[in-house]
Amino acid sequence: MSQVTEISPDFFKISTFIPEFNIQFNQFLVRDEEPLLYHTGMKGLFPTVNEVVARLMDPTSIRWIGFSHFEADECGALREWQKTAPHATAICSLVSKLVSVDDVVAERPARALEDGEVLLTGKYRFKFLQTPHVPHAWDAGHLFEETRGILLCSDLFHQDGDVEPVTTRDIIGRFRKTLIDYQQGPFADYLPYTTKTEQFLNRLAALRPNVIAPMHGSTYLGDGESAICDLAQVMRELLA
Repeated sequence: MSQVTEISPDFFKISTFIPEFNIQFNQFLVRDEEPLLYHTGMKGLFPTVNEVVARLMDPTSIRWIGFSHFEADECGALREWQKTAPHATAICSLVSKLVSVDDVVAERPARALEDGEVLLTGKYRFKFLQTPHVPHAWDAGHLFEETRGILLCSDLFHQDGDVEPVTTRDIIGRFRKTLIDYQQGPFADYLPYTTKTEQFLNRLAALRPNVIAPMHGSTYLGDGESAICDLAQVMRELLA
């Protein structure tokens, strides 16, 4: 059963908890002149998420489908969504488009966004920031909605468990625990730490987001700049 929460006007979080893995998978739907879906979810989640989207708007009208990097929960159901929405185009980094997306999961060629490029969906502006290996994968990037200050941050701030949809409380403690747990199991080194990790995190912090929207766990409302700086400190402490 998926839960829907409006985290900001026209921004809907669709969250599905998978108890076997103790993890939430979150998609974000933006209602605008050219609607955007961020994260497709895995193929197995498509029927459930599609049903939820249909309660909010006509799924066939989705125009853009975004994701951070090539991974099942990020873009695994891209083809299913593009078959449902005949005018939907995937947006991702050039590396993602050329190396994986167009050949493996896309029904139609993706649109590659340049670093710093702004995508207009109507009243909302999404700036693309290329961040290789942050959170992970060579092709990684982030979308930042400039008018509302919303950072769609993929696996950064990952929190395990069936947590509340939105919080104003600190989420760094949860992130730290999840990272420590992962480092002790088969998903060790889930988040890499490179010579450029802090540089990319500082760039995200400089955006000063009001809303941080992770793929896994609660959406955070508050001082995003401080939260990202705290996250960088935890990653440096545990991974550097």
